[in-house]
Amino acid sequence: MGGLKWTAQAVEDMEAICEFIAKDSIPYSRLFAKDVLQAVKRLDNFPKSGRIVPEISNKNIREIIMGNYRIIYKIKYNIVEILTVYHYR
Repeated sequence: MGGLKWTAQAVEDMEAICEFIAKDSIPYSRLFAKDVLQAVKRLDNFPKSGRIVPEISNKNIREIIMGNYRIIYKIKYNIVEILTVYHYR
């Protein structure tokens, strides 16, 4: 595929989550960031591997569930655009 792109919102979300986790544990904060990056890395080759976001019902808006977090992304032409990462519980 054409690559991964992170929106400014998604970058801000990741920074905020990592800062929050780092208040209790810097190693877990780093591990979380590494796990998210690993999860989205596969999307370049398998963009439809995430499920369609149920409340949106658009085949191009998908998500990866990672623990208590949702990584929402959009398939746009040949690019996967990471839209947001957030805690959903």
